[in-house]
Amino acid sequence: MERATIQDWTPSKVPMKFGGFRAVQYRVYRDGSRRFQEIRENDGSPIHTLELPDGMRLDRGSYEVLLRYVLVDVVAA
Repeated sequence: MERATIQDWTPSKVPMKFGGFRAVQYRVYRDGSRRFQEIRENDGSPIHTLELPDGMRLDRGSYEVLLRYVLVDVVAA
């Protein structure tokens, strides 16, 4: 299987539920027929990798929405 970058590492500041923000970076890539969004701390340590559902091709703004959902509702819960 071949791995390809859809969106290279992108820095983002995500507002958290109880004030402040979390500075992270994320990328979107394809591995074979599967797509993933990988989220890391700015120092490179992993936070979460989300497998995107089949057929889910999004624009850059939509990947930001997924990032915020994962950090605020999944990781911080």
